[in-house]
Amino acid sequence: MSDAPLPVTRIEPPRGWNPLALGELVEYRELAAFFVWRDIKVRYKQTALGVTWALLQPIATMVVFSVVFGRLAHVPSDGVPYPLFALAGLLPWQLFSSALTASAGSLVSSAGLLTKVYFPRLVVPLAAVMATFVDFLVSLAVLAGLMAYYHAAPGAAVVTLPLFLALALTTALGVGLWFAALNVRYRDVQYVMPFLVQVWLFASPVAYSASMIPSARWRAIYGLNPMAGAIQGFRWALVGGPAPGAIVWPSVAVAVALLVSGVVFFKRFEDSFADVV
Repeated sequence: MSDAPLPVTRIEPPRGWNPLALGELVEYRELAAFFVWRDIKVRYKQTALGVTWALLQPIATMVVFSVVFGRLAHVPSDGVPYPLFALAGLLPWQLFSSALTASAGSLVSSAGLLTKVYFPRLVVPLAAVMATFVDFLVSLAVLAGLMAYYHAAPGAAVVTLPLFLALALTTALGVGLWFAALNVRYRDVQYVMPFLVQVWLFASPVAYSASMIPSARWRAIYGLNPMAGAIQGFRWALVGGPAPGAIVWPSVAVAVALLVSGVVFFKRFEDSFADVV
């Protein structure tokens, strides 16, 4: 019987820029699809109404906004009926807020997997973001019904709709990667998230239009909030109103910066997740 020591194999995540796990993400695409399906099932497991919650939330919020901002405050809605105006702003916002919240808590909720097997950890927050898109598609049916009620048909600008959805999801993933990595070390993040989302909501043109900002210069500054460009663009693409104009490019630049920096920050601490979580 040989006394030779058994070989030890150490598996470590890739470091630095080569690569940023993009190749691994393709290799683990089936695992990502499984995580997406798992997150969707967990969200509606043992719920009486199931996917109906994806319809009730935007409808209830639209009613509240229509009463408070439309009837009482008389907020301008760019010539669009206010309920339609509000719902067209709420859908991209709820997609963003759901994706951000889910991705920020994704690593902690998957702690059991992180400590048992290696896979690119970037798969977990990415799958959490993708899973929220199902709710968005369901709630989009409510917007389609309201557009039919008001006889509002989208124009040629509707072809740009995927770009504004991509802007919202890019922002959610970029910020979510920062908070997912921080949440592993500092559980205070779970208390910060609701406050951040609430403040960000009123800083974004959900209940009001970005056209209320008087000058193009200030609108460009306002566009540093990437959700300003995403929401204003989404609303313009579907129900009309003024084009987002100067808001878009600062929004895109900030969203890309958030995503790149989020990936780098996430990868910087990736090898310590299993030890700390």
